[in-house]
Amino acid sequence: MKEKVRCAVLVSGGGTNLQALIDAQAAGAMPSVCLALVVSNREGAYALRRAEAAGIPAALCVRGSADATTWEENLLSLLEEHRIDLIVLAGFLSILSDDFVRRYPRRILNVHPSLIPAFCGKGFYGLHVHEAALARGVKVTGATVHFVNEIPDGGEIILQKAVRVKENDTPESLQRRGVEGAEWILLPRATEAVAAALRKKEENA
Repeated sequence: MKEKVRCAVLVSGGGTNLQALIDAQAAGAMPSVCLALVVSNREGAYALRRAEAAGIPAALCVRGSADATTWEENLLSLLEEHRIDLIVLAGFLSILSDDFVRRYPRRILNVHPSLIPAFCGKGFYGLHVHEAALARGVKVTGATVHFVNEIPDGGEIILQKAVRVKENDTPESLQRRGVEGAEWILLPRATEAVAAALRKKEENA
């Protein structure tokens, strides 16, 4: 059996989805995955403390306004240094370049807080997604884990889970229920599924 797939988690904030991955790994729910690196593009992100508490190597890679290319080169160096096979974007508020994405075909996952193709694409992130869902009057929303390609939220869907919208929902309450009722469930499952498929492919190569 090939060794576990080495996974990097890219974060920007509190890291609740990272914690869902950490908890799943601790519970044995991701037997094909080794959480090998956490990278934040924001100083002071609490996700870095979560990584430290779990014993996962963590790094800060801040994007400067002057040179995005240098930022991605620094990120690539980190990924290569830690021998990363799979990347998970977990609340990562930065768009990766087309060139970067092409280096990791079907090896970058993202979790999006809606049922794609609804409320997705450029400008749809964080509370903006839930504000739009409530403004449209939808009765069901949810979350999607998908592969990342050159189109924002445009990659192949891996897993989705629905969440019912309540009459008294606010963007904040809908976001919280979507995270707890869908994202925390989907992301570990999808990460394990993709990692298991990668292991199998490399074993049969």
